[in-house]
Amino acid sequence: MRSIIGKTIAAAAILAASASFAHAGDVEVLHWWTSGGEAAALNVLKQDLEKQGIGWQDMPVAGGGGTQAMTVLRARVTAGNAPTAVQMLGFDITDWAKEGALANLNDIASAEGWDAVVPAALQKFSKYDGKWVAAPVNVHSTNWVWANKGILDELGIAQPTTWDELVAAMQKVKDSGKIAVAHGGQAWQDATIFDAVAMSTGGPEFYKSAFIDLNPDALGSDTMKQVFDRMSVIRSFVDDNFSGRDWNLASAMVIKGDAAFQFMGDWAKGEFLNAGKKPGEDFLCFRFPGTQKQVTFNSDQFAMFKQGDTVSPEQAALAKAILSPSFQSAFNVVKGSVPARIDVSDEAFDACGKQGMKDLAAASESGNLFGSMAHGHANPASVKNAMYDVITAHFNGEYDSDTAVKEMVNAVALAQ
Repeated sequence: MRSIIGKTIAAAAILAASASFAHAGDVEVLHWWTSGGEAAALNVLKQDLEKQGIGWQDMPVAGGGGTQAMTVLRARVTAGNAPTAVQMLGFDITDWAKEGALANLNDIASAEGWDAVVPAALQKFSKYDGKWVAAPVNVHSTNWVWANKGILDELGIAQPTTWDELVAAMQKVKDSGKIAVAHGGQAWQDATIFDAVAMSTGGPEFYKSAFIDLNPDALGSDTMKQVFDRMSVIRSFVDDNFSGRDWNLASAMVIKGDAAFQFMGDWAKGEFLNAGKKPGEDFLCFRFPGTQKQVTFNSDQFAMFKQGDTVSPEQAALAKAILSPSFQSAFNVVKGSVPARIDVSDEAFDACGKQGMKDLAAASESGNLFGSMAHGHANPASVKNAMYDVITAHFNGEYDSDTAVKEMVNAVALAQ
């Protein structure tokens, strides 16, 4: 199966590298927002640019974590045919900036006052060597739980606030004959759950030491074994058909009432809203138990690839549109995320959105805002992918927890 997928991705990359569909006055945008809720959010940006007379050449590459999109991008750049703008996460932006491939957006950032309104945690990835190279669209937080309210009410389950309460809730759902946890067996999805479980189990100091500082003692600790043990518990509540399932199909299981919980970032909310569901009435959104004061985040950003000696007018218009307060509100209301600007009103946001904005501000203020390991904001791609391999192997039963801890230490050491 892996060889087939690899060949499919390679074929897509070759096809993408062979031709560019953008015309003068257009922006060609490579992204992986292909689900219903994501496509609806992206349409907000397309319409904004169309009002300015700028055409949108869409280049979607399916795959929730963006891995396939980065494969296609590498082929395009190697062929000397870079897109106008590319959706990117975290250290991927830094890696391309190091190669000198990204345009300098400082003049736009200065004119628009980005330094004063974009949180420092995001600027770490938006800038390289003092230069703005990407425009952040949003802040996604990853340590959310999405729950079908009808199932919980029917079974008399209160919103769990601790690990033990969560386990008891999952067991009650399983005993009722329904699926407790909707999950897609893809490496980035496994790692998303692992992110939340690690923060819940070890707390922020452990999380920072293990996943940001890459401290071998933390990586090989008893706490890490406990994290893997808890992942095994969650695995026991996932249905047998999880392997290869896309994240939005897992969301659909909760939306339809086939499953009670999904542990996923706040982009999942876009799927619930797209299905006509309302927070507090049809579904619940809350922090993974034990992480109520912490926020692990990623930030979708659009990096502008060099098209010449200066930023093109179309790229400048795109960058300005992305960080305009009106767009930040309109887009993130639909996407499920919260604005990348701290000065945007929460008036248009629903209960989950308001909570997300409040949590983000509090976590940033208290020092509890952490880049997500699972989403490329804690360490470079080489380390992240090494962790993915161990986490997924353990989740699929290839390693027991003791072995997984040892493999984690070794994998990280080799990847650095």
